[in-house]
Amino acid sequence: MGFFNSLDVSASGLTAQRLRLDTISNNIANANTTRTEEGGPFQRERVVFQERNTATSFSNYLNQQKPAGVKVVAIEKDTAPFKALYDPTHPDADPSGYVMLPNVNIVTEMVDMISAARSYEANVTAINSAKSMMSKALEISKI
Repeated sequence: MGFFNSLDVSASGLTAQRLRLDTISNNIANANTTRTEEGGPFQRERVVFQERNTATSFSNYLNQQKPAGVKVVAIEKDTAPFKALYDPTHPDADPSGYVMLPNVNIVTEMVDMISAARSYEANVTAINSAKSMMSKALEISKI
């Protein structure tokens, strides 16, 4: 694996985790949204990742094919049920007085946010380590 390959893998991780953080932020921002353009309460979203090069065969692994990195395949809606809250004065309440609230759990979102931030930091550390190794290799070559 070459120097630029490691940077490419880490850069793809940075891009993917950044989108994950943006999606989590959107979920938190809409935690109390009871009416959307599609109708009904906001539905939690989550990011689905996949290896960039999925057409790998066993011979590619044996030939030490370069690593592929990660890509975002989809942003899917969470199918967890909505929360029902009794509030007959709410403008979005149904005839029996219940309001359907989004399926966003702030604690889950915060845990996901910490996980995404740590993954982002790990990719930054990998890039900095690769840069440091390259710098040391250039210093050695000057001697």
